[in-house]
Amino acid sequence: MNQEFNTIDEQHDNSFSIREQIDKYLIYWHWFATGAIVALVIAFLYLRYYTTPNYRSVSTILVKDDKKGGIASELAAFSDIGMLTGVKSNVDNEVEILKSRTLVENVVKRLDLNIFYIAEGRVKSSYLYKQAPIEVEFLTKNADFYKKEYNFVIESHSENKFVVWNEEKKLGEYAFGATVKSEAGDFIVKKNNTYFEQNKDNSVKSFSIQVKIAPLTKVTESLKTRLTVNALSKNTSVIELALIDPVKEKSEDFLNTLVRMYNEDAIADKNFISENTSRFISQRLELITQELDGVEKNVEGYKKENKITDIASEAGLFLENASQYEKNVIETETQMKVVVAMKEFLKNSKKGDLLPSNLSSDASASGSIDEFNKMVLERNRILKSSTPSNPVIIALDEKIEALKIGVNESLNRMQSALTIKKRDLDRQEGLLGGRISRIPTQEREFRVLQRQQQIKESLYLYLLQKREETAISLAVTAPNAKVIDAAKASDIPVSPKKNLIYLGALFMGLLIPFGIVYLRDLLDTKVKSRQDIEAKIKAPFLGDIPQSLSANELITTTSRSSAAEALRIAKTNLEFMLNHVPDGQAKTIFLTSTFPKEGKTFVTANIAATIALSGKKVLLIGLDIRNPRLDDYIPIPSKGLTNYLSSKDDDINSYIIKHSGFEEFYVLPSGVIPPNPAELLMSKKVNTLFEQLKKEYDYIVVDTAPVSLVTDTMLVAHLADVFIYVVRANYLDKRMLSVPQTIYREKKLPNMCLLLNDTDTTKGYGYGYGYGYGYGADLEDERPWWQKLFNR
Repeated sequence: MNQEFNTIDEQHDNSFSIREQIDKYLIYWHWFATGAIVALVIAFLYLRYYTTPNYRSVSTILVKDDKKGGIASELAAFSDIGMLTGVKSNVDNEVEILKSRTLVENVVKRLDLNIFYIAEGRVKSSYLYKQAPIEVEFLTKNADFYKKEYNFVIESHSENKFVVWNEEKKLGEYAFGATVKSEAGDFIVKKNNTYFEQNKDNSVKSFSIQVKIAPLTKVTESLKTRLTVNALSKNTSVIELALIDPVKEKSEDFLNTLVRMYNEDAIADKNFISENTSRFISQRLELITQELDGVEKNVEGYKKENKITDIASEAGLFLENASQYEKNVIETETQMKVVVAMKEFLKNSKKGDLLPSNLSSDASASGSIDEFNKMVLERNRILKSSTPSNPVIIALDEKIEALKIGVNESLNRMQSALTIKKRDLDRQEGLLGGRISRIPTQEREFRVLQRQQQIKESLYLYLLQKREETAISLAVTAPNAKVIDAAKASDIPVSPKKNLIYLGALFMGLLIPFGIVYLRDLLDTKVKSRQDIEAKIKAPFLGDIPQSLSANELITTTSRSSAAEALRIAKTNLEFMLNHVPDGQAKTIFLTSTFPKEGKTFVTANIAATIALSGKKVLLIGLDIRNPRLDDYIPIPSKGLTNYLSSKDDDINSYIIKHSGFEEFYVLPSGVIPPNPAELLMSKKVNTLFEQLKKEYDYIVVDTAPVSLVTDTMLVAHLADVFIYVVRANYLDKRMLSVPQTIYREKKLPNMCLLLNDTDTTKGYGYGYGYGYGYGADLEDERPWWQKLFNR
């Protein structure tokens, strides 16, 4: 039966193990609530005073891309005159250019973004952009202006004057518009009229502004880090530019200026190519004009000398057949002239010079020239912010020189091919000339002169056409990027993420109390609950008694406290432990503990009172004769059991008293503390006494001594029908559970069961888990609510 009772109770307890763990933390709900509130307040103050919101500005542009299309399509009408030839572009290259340090640095210089206006606040400083009451304009900048950091403080002195401080050193008092000399350079301070107009209702007249000039490299790198440039997809030439900055207007100005300067740079590159081509064509036209004038004079002189005005077409058929050969010869010689001119230009060109890109009819040579011009442009761009000794410049020079050799070889191959072609045409023309031998010598000589004239004329007209094409290209140069959406900053900051910070603060506000409770519980080695006992001892568990505000109170019929209800439950469970006692025989219940002050005597007195209230005749014996404590609960005389055992008196009833508050409750006090307790308990008189008392009472409840201090309890253990081992919660160290564990394992106490005393139900320990026993459990604690809340 005991085994069955224990098993059922264990199953019942295990079903509540999860709830017990939850309740263990829920009882500290005020800690968690306070922690969450404090954490959220700290998060609010952090966001309010120690962070600066950052906004994301976005701009989208359409760039020219020879592979995917772009703004080049707008100029398709001019493609037949070579306007779109030159350096090719693609989206990936343009993305890198837009992110380049040189371009960002130029934007910083143009907008003076390295000059910061700072207003000191009570908690944090604010960066002003176009909202400062003043504007500083540098007239001259020293050599280290973009390399070092400079700080000034400008304070208003009067309506038209201000004072300049430099690191607590006063530079002087100046009027607005006056030149201020400083180590950074000469500057003037102007009023921001917009600021004063916006704040005229607030009567803002005085100000103190810190002017900070940051190194150009530092500002550039900061902007580059926060700038993102990405193609929206692989199939389009649309690029998105984004910048994250605390000042929305500043980020919008930066992106718009970045696109504007990118277009200016691209247009400058295109114009540079066109201007160089135009210059080359003009030089060639001047030379061809002189040569054409000489040929025309020769034709005129030949006709005068031979008195020729119009030669009859005696061999019209032959001449008609020969015309095609002549046309081919003219075209070939024209191309040869162009090749020779380009070779001469290539030979005399210097580093950084571009080659004419639309004069060659050979695809291989044109490709080499385009690649050569692309490399030269890249070299010139990098050279703007570098020196010729830069390894990148040296590497580009080597590539350009290699391309120059390649271009020259392409021209040589082209010249050789044209020479072979011309030789073949001359041979064919010679054969045809033999067939027209009857044509007058004058006609043949005139044809030679006329052919020279036609060659010069065709080359002259060709160069005139190219000069016009170049002029048109220069006049209608389009930007490389078309703005789809101008820069616009979002109204919602991207950082700090308020929701995430509040969530993190709430998490920490809950985690810290949780950690404190967990560590406190982890480091606390005291017995807390039934689970702590059952983890080591497999003895039957009788129940647990909650804390009682009236520790010395004895249970009565009107008691409705949680402790009283727990005692009644323990008494009911105790009946299962006593089923082996025959009917009609008194049942002896002994109680002990490991140490004093575990509430053993309290439980003993109240167990006896509970049984007495059920109508049974009960005798309570104080057998803890070394440290009797029954008088704390029951008014008893000084004489008792020890007096009876040490005397020859056989009348035990003279020492037994009746409790006035109960009908069937009797008490046998411990008596005077003897000098030889063990000897008294070992006497045969003790056994005889219990045999006598069992005949007179229904229940005998015995308060014995703690087992870890003396052997008294072991001497009388054989007289017990059941032994209740009392363990006090939050008092007994878990390591001391080895004492009852050993006693139970070695069966030193008969029919031993465990009872947990003084459990804190408000903290989720014990059978009640904070809910109490009975309907009147809440009547026990009549303290004010604030004491119940914080004094747990």
